[in-house]
Amino acid sequence: MKIFLRHLALCALPVLFAAGAGYYFTKIQGSCGAMVGALFSGKCAGRQREYQAKFQVAGAGFGILLAATLETWLEHRRRRVVQETPSEGEPS
Repeated sequence: MKIFLRHLALCALPVLFAAGAGYYFTKIQGSCGAMVGALFSGKCAGRQREYQAKFQVAGAGFGILLAATLETWLEHRRRRVVQETPSEGEPS
């Protein structure tokens, strides 16, 4: 169960980073009507969605890199611990 929860947490990292990047983009970006006026707000909304999607993809990419790095490090650490423990039949 411990291994399952570890893998579940690591698989959730890209989704969490993508959601966080999208939320961050909406917090720093003002409304289109306030930025460019009512005349160009329709075009601005399309660009805003495009940039938000790019932010989310970048956040997911960073989350994937972080999850892969953490998983590699944890697996390497676990294998090293398993290899160092002697078996019961071997003399110490």
